[in-house]
Amino acid sequence: MDLTVYTARKIHTMNPSQPDATAVAVADGLIVEVGTLDTMAPWLEAHPHVIDDRFAGQVLMPGFIDPHLHPSMAAILLPMHFITAMEWRLPWRTSAPVHGHNAFLARLSDIEANLKTPDEPLFSWGYHEIWHGPMGREVLDGISETRPIIVWQRSFHEIFVNGAALAWMGLQESDVADHPQVNFAAGRFYETGLSVALARFRPYLLEPERFRAGLERVRQVTHFGGHTTIGDMAVGLFDLEMEWQALTAVLENDDTPFRVHMTPRGVERGLTLDQSRINPDTFGDLAKRNTHRLFFSDHVKLFTDGGYFAQLMQVGAPGFIDGHAGEWLMAPEHFEEAARAYWMAGLKIHVHCTGDLGLELALDVLEKLQWERPRFNHGFTIEHFGLSTPEQCRRIADLGAMVSANVYYLYELGDAYWRHSIGYERASQMSRLGTLVREGVRTALHTDFTMAPALPLNSAWVAANRINDKGDVMAPLERLDLHQALRAITIDAAYMLGLEDQVGSIRAGKKADFTVLEADPYETPVEALKDIPIWGTVFEGRPFPIAG
Repeated sequence: MDLTVYTARKIHTMNPSQPDATAVAVADGLIVEVGTLDTMAPWLEAHPHVIDDRFAGQVLMPGFIDPHLHPSMAAILLPMHFITAMEWRLPWRTSAPVHGHNAFLARLSDIEANLKTPDEPLFSWGYHEIWHGPMGREVLDGISETRPIIVWQRSFHEIFVNGAALAWMGLQESDVADHPQVNFAAGRFYETGLSVALARFRPYLLEPERFRAGLERVRQVTHFGGHTTIGDMAVGLFDLEMEWQALTAVLENDDTPFRVHMTPRGVERGLTLDQSRINPDTFGDLAKRNTHRLFFSDHVKLFTDGGYFAQLMQVGAPGFIDGHAGEWLMAPEHFEEAARAYWMAGLKIHVHCTGDLGLELALDVLEKLQWERPRFNHGFTIEHFGLSTPEQCRRIADLGAMVSANVYYLYELGDAYWRHSIGYERASQMSRLGTLVREGVRTALHTDFTMAPALPLNSAWVAANRINDKGDVMAPLERLDLHQALRAITIDAAYMLGLEDQVGSIRAGKKADFTVLEADPYETPVEALKDIPIWGTVFEGRPFPIAG
């Protein structure tokens, strides 16, 4: 066995038995020992070794983990034109924020005028009514009546199109007259109605060369954030076979410095369990596809309510300020049916929940299932966790569930939802992570990329500071302390994927995955956590600097 020993200014292991070190020995992609050069002397005397001191002035952390990211969704969005209310920092560019209805339309008009061919469809992403005003077919027809224009809402759960786009889609009003989540006259398709539009866009958005180019960008984004493990939390988002072929072609190679845990959708959008291609009887076949970097295990994803950025989450009393209602992604009875089938099959269920009523449905069903067939360490995980009540946090603990939260909601939407959506009390307490930790609920952070930037340190910064986009602190008692926030992007994130025995901390026997930081987060003011530069990563013992 040949050893490589990386020395560093400091190694934070996330192992409470040995939290700090200055050297880590690796061989064959695994950690042999962590400690100091002195403590690992017996290994060094017994085996050929190389001391690599390239990180002598830097800090090593366990490789960052995002347990809920969408490579396929990002692959179709990243080639689009970003028009967003917040700045987006990507490896190849920074997208400046756009505020105001006129500014949004001016930017869209400028993009339209500069497209090279007159019939090229214009896809933009990032629209939100709070910042950009009303949207619909008539507004977009004012920009062009001949070019298809598709405005993808910030949530991904909703789009608006112009008349030319409807014609390009080959869609007539009679085709969707009975669909409850399509407004043909307004050019609006949302939640399950989005599937209608996606079916028509599929040949363009999923064209192999375009889609694979999008996945190449996903690879850049993932490495840029310092990840070594991510969770694809909705495999089969568009077309399982096509996605799998593209993912393996682009990501399953020696140039990809991260692995992807694949969690399939238990029910396809708008279908029942009986109609879905993946069900408990066929689930085991997915693992036959596994490769080194892309693999399925025993996790499945279901859904309750609608998108948080789209303000389509199901909200309890007193509801939304403007009185509109949320939407279900799965009818409650269909959610319960599917959850029961997968629960009885022994699978670990992840549930998309954004509003407190969506969360209540998930917890009601979990309580029924625990009564029908009690399970320990069952892995039932609440995903997103936008709105909740303190009592629900206690109930999550009582039922043995976990939470993988998108805390970035608080940064981008805290002030906006206070003033325009649900009022200050509930808006300030969205993503109430402090209560979860006090109740003993294992809690991780994810980005749901592109719902949040794929930057784990940014997520940890929001969790530890609870600063919104205006610079105001909201519900400071719901903050995580620094160590809790860093656990939430390392070892606690590993638990969400059932990989805690392989990744998430630096100890003997685990994968030799490290994120290399230019400053020590424990010595950096917590307000500056998100600004710590990332040198790159070490994936299974091999260094991967971030280019440029």
